[in-house]
Amino acid sequence: MKTRFRPKYNIKKGDSVVIIAGNDKDLEKPRTVRRVLTSEGKVVVEGVNFVSRHTKPSAQNTKGGIIKKEAAIHISNVKLWDAREKSGVKVKRVRSEEGKTVRISKKSGEVIK
Repeated sequence: MKTRFRPKYNIKKGDSVVIIAGNDKDLEKPRTVRRVLTSEGKVVVEGVNFVSRHTKPSAQNTKGGIIKKEAAIHISNVKLWDAREKSGVKVKRVRSEEGKTVRISKKSGEVIK
């Protein structure tokens, strides 16, 4: 994807999110974002979408075998978690007095950190 037209997402690494679609859907349990893949429009979320990877024996892994790891899910399947509302929320961006852009919950009106 060209950098000139790269979309801006409201989800960042370390945010708490809820899964709103898919096999791991759970609207009550917040999870942590491990990585945001902006070029692909995906996120890696802790404890979601495990895949099995078969590995050959190597110098680091002498036995080889099956490794379970988290795969990316589409960014549209997650929503930011608002601790005050205890639910997933939509977000708007507003420029603060210091000139920085902050994310604000549309439900509670609180700044998301």
